[in-house]
Amino acid sequence: MYASITDKLSKLDKLIGKIKEGSEEIGAILVFIGVVRGISPLGKVIRLEYEAHEKLAQNKLNEILHDVKTKYGIIDAIVEHRKGSVSRGEDIVYVVVASRYRKEGFKALIEIVERLKREVPIWKKEVTEHGYRWIEEGGSSNNKDEE
Repeated sequence: MYASITDKLSKLDKLIGKIKEGSEEIGAILVFIGVVRGISPLGKVIRLEYEAHEKLAQNKLNEILHDVKTKYGIIDAIVEHRKGSVSRGEDIVYVVVASRYRKEGFKALIEIVERLKREVPIWKKEVTEHGYRWIEEGGSSNNKDEE
């Protein structure tokens, strides 16, 4: 199990290779890639800016991975999430889950992504051609100040 809040994501093929090395019991590897959307209610997105309480975020990610491994019996999981400025079209987060069978892998992947969005202290500011807003869980904003 590995989680990281980072300025730069690892190469996805390296993460998959790393997780494959962990066990010969792996029968499924599932991957989620979060990407900066190019459009929002405020118009064309220029970038997202991520801030995190790194120590708390790291601890919460590790807790989520431990919980999900225990709950679904997955073999391994990796989460990497960007911090700082991320341009439209760039990858934000990778979640890689290794399991014996796809069913528990899918369930684990969904729970990791949902809990990451809901529980991990990472905040995002969406900067568009018409201003910016801080995004809350579910895509709503708590302000629409002009940049």
